[in-house]
Amino acid sequence: MASYILTLQLDPAATEFFNRMRQQYYPAHANEVAAHLSLFYRLPADEPGIIASLDAMAAQPSFVLQVNEVQRYANGIAYTLISGELQALHASLQAQWGQWLIPRDRQPLRPHITIMNQVTAFKAQQAHEALKAVFLPFEVTATGVQLWRYLKGPWKLEGTYHFLT
Repeated sequence: MASYILTLQLDPAATEFFNRMRQQYYPAHANEVAAHLSLFYRLPADEPGIIASLDAMAAQPSFVLQVNEVQRYANGIAYTLISGELQALHASLQAQWGQWLIPRDRQPLRPHITIMNQVTAFKAQQAHEALKAVFLPFEVTATGVQLWRYLKGPWKLEGTYHFLT
């Protein structure tokens, strides 16, 4: 069954920054997609209710997120983000799409953008220490959501749903 991934679209400067960081730190052989903040990991591609909900996003105003930390995982690094508006949006979509969600998509959202994965714990620790030493919190703007078709590796953009600016 074909499935979709839904990600948050960020302002161009933020998108450029996170893509640059991902290109610098993510192993090239495994870096098949651009930097992204996943909202839902597997939505049914054949469900018209998903598209109808996304079409209604035109009334959603853009909003600011705080990039608050560089977080280390066992074999990677991600920037974590905070936004009450994002949490509310995600909860609203969870309520609308509950019947179609996999268990992972029913969980509370922990917004992050992975810039390094699939490396040794030592390499992740070294990069984390270097990034954390110079990190200062900053703001980015959510400008919409993007719907991607999962292709068992790379993704294909199916649609962008812009927020009000």
